[in-house]
Amino acid sequence: MATSIREACLGYGFFYLVNHGVEDELVQRVFDESTKFFSLPIEEKMKLSRKAHRGYSPLYAEKLDPTGSSSKGDAKEGYDIGPLSGKGTEAELNQWPSRVLFPSWRATMESFQEKALLAARQSTSLIALALNLDETFFEKIGAFNNPSRFLRLLHYPGDLRSPDEELCGASAHSDFGMLTLLTNGVPGLQICKEKFDQPRVWEDVLHIDKAFIVNVGDMLERWTNCLFRSTLHRVTPVGEERYSVVFFLNPDEDCVVECIQSCCTESSPPRFPVWKPCRYPPFAVGTT
Repeated sequence: MATSIREACLGYGFFYLVNHGVEDELVQRVFDESTKFFSLPIEEKMKLSRKAHRGYSPLYAEKLDPTGSSSKGDAKEGYDIGPLSGKGTEAELNQWPSRVLFPSWRATMESFQEKALLAARQSTSLIALALNLDETFFEKIGAFNNPSRFLRLLHYPGDLRSPDEELCGASAHSDFGMLTLLTNGVPGLQICKEKFDQPRVWEDVLHIDKAFIVNVGDMLERWTNCLFRSTLHRVTPVGEERYSVVFFLNPDEDCVVECIQSCCTESSPPRFPVWKPCRYPPFAVGTT
């Protein structure tokens, strides 16, 4: 398995994770709660407008590719849930919908975030083996003492049309953090393996039932000296509504990110200085 992970991260920066331990029933509950929330009137959703990277962001509020030709933002709306525990009052920054309208929302999202964290850590163990390291490498260096994790719910309306310009659900970007886990059931996700080439060549990422799509973030690319790639990706309109659930994993803010020894040689020395992660959410540069 480690060999397959290595090949996928070298060539694509994306792979599928099955048998991840997150129950199908829980995943479905998350989608049900998400669908119910995004169906609210905009004035109700705006009562939970995003603050401190938590809460609701409306349609066109973000534009992940500032160089894109569209004059509008990305054609999606989202809801962000930050860490459930952490230093200081970090967990208290989360916003939660009314318990009267959404009695199961908070418990569902908290449960999913905890299960997704375990799945993400499972992925990092596989990645460590793929880098010829001990599977507990990232734990031993303190990456998960107090990891930063964010859950993002996304809704892409399916009936948007613009006669004057091409709209993207999520314009071209890479993810800032260590690792991203994504689940959805509708096409639209595309990757560009050679992000510096022009014109860009885009490939569809196929959905596999019950699997998470996992992608390498900028931080892991930095850790591996660009051996594992943080691939440019986007979401294109497919003519139908699209919901996705995204989990972002970032290491502890005190964890030192420096070139992994197995990823550098005399002929390929470290490309980046030693760095410590910040507490900004892993989608500060991009979301899926």
